[in-house]
Amino acid sequence: MAAHDHEHEHDEEEPELDEEAAERRREGEREYIRRQALAQIRQYPDVALRMRAREVTEFDEFLIQLVERLGDLMHDAQGVGLAATQLGVLQRVFVFEPEDDEPMRAVVNPRLTIDDRERLVEEEGCLSLREVRVPVERATKVVLEGKDPNGDDVRYELEGLAARVVQHENDHLDGVLTIDRTDPESRKQALGALRPQPTFV
Repeated sequence: MAAHDHEHEHDEEEPELDEEAAERRREGEREYIRRQALAQIRQYPDVALRMRAREVTEFDEFLIQLVERLGDLMHDAQGVGLAATQLGVLQRVFVFEPEDDEPMRAVVNPRLTIDDRERLVEEEGCLSLREVRVPVERATKVVLEGKDPNGDDVRYELEGLAARVVQHENDHLDGVLTIDRTDPESRKQALGALRPQPTFV
């Protein structure tokens, strides 16, 4: 899942050209890293994004490395969640980190218990849908259970953004995208934006 764009506020009272130039350079480096990460994440309409992932049966070195790669790419792409299917790996595992001050969490073979008493429509982005953002209705509270990469049981009671993120990532494991959960008009606009653009030679 894609993170919200953060507004940068600059103190304009004493513009420091060197500091501004350094910040522009850092911003350019972050954007380069983000684009490099996105190039490794499957993009719509890649068939892997429509496939249902399989239960993980072996908690081995491959799984540990997969989780590390998911975490690295999520951070580099400036996202808040990433599922294995977005890398073309059909395993039921995703990582998420909705808040900067919380550690990244990885959940294997996730099970969601959704509290449907309160639902909210908010715009969602996706690292596999380029710049497209669409309104999606989600439950505001969920319980997420599963295993960590070592095979130990985990259980999280989540609400707000964290609840939204794990519902989004769990959808990926079932081959479901945000454009499947939005209203018809938003879906139509999104598909128009996602259509391959003609290239002129």
